[in-house]
Amino acid sequence: MRILLVEDDTVLGAAVHDQLKADGHSADWATRLDMAEETLAVGVFDLVLLDLMLPDGRGVPFLKALRARGDATPVIILTALDQVSDRIEGLNAGADDYMVKPFDLSELSARIGSVARRYTGNPNPLVHLGSLEVDLAAKTVRRDRTPVTLTAREWALFEAFVQARGRLLSKAQLEEHLYSFDDVIESNTIEVHISRLRKKLGRELIETERGLGYRLATP
Repeated sequence: MRILLVEDDTVLGAAVHDQLKADGHSADWATRLDMAEETLAVGVFDLVLLDLMLPDGRGVPFLKALRARGDATPVIILTALDQVSDRIEGLNAGADDYMVKPFDLSELSARIGSVARRYTGNPNPLVHLGSLEVDLAAKTVRRDRTPVTLTAREWALFEAFVQARGRLLSKAQLEEHLYSFDDVIESNTIEVHISRLRKKLGRELIETERGLGYRLATP
């Protein structure tokens, strides 16, 4: 997933950013609302992690404006505001989840996975693809009941295919899932990762539409 973190606390922001990277996500980090607006204007994101108290304003009006213009990008609020009224305001503004600081980073990872699954229309983390058993929550894959080890990048790419089952994904779309604005993208990176996934999970798993992109094969 490609995630935008909007957080001005540098210590917490760095910890969350590192956690997102470790989970295989691509992550961009804005410390102000105006930076977040500019980033959303030029990139496509799967999720926004939003603090409510930023140096240049509050997160709730920002979120309301996002929803008012028809942007349905999932949003998880991360804030120190712990009153019930604050939670209600955030959720009514269009947030998909609400976490109070301090929080456990592993719980954040679980919440991100839960929101992502709801948006793909299948809240069940267990997916069966032919001989593959996939647990999207635990980030594990078994092939013919044998565990398969994937790197963080391989998992991120495979997860993108699973969440878009049946749909063609272009090379550019796949790169957006794997990389933030600051990352250097080598020209053949996607092809290399897809080749590795085919070796580990089956050559027939990912279909190539020459010149257009890739799709997950339907068993």
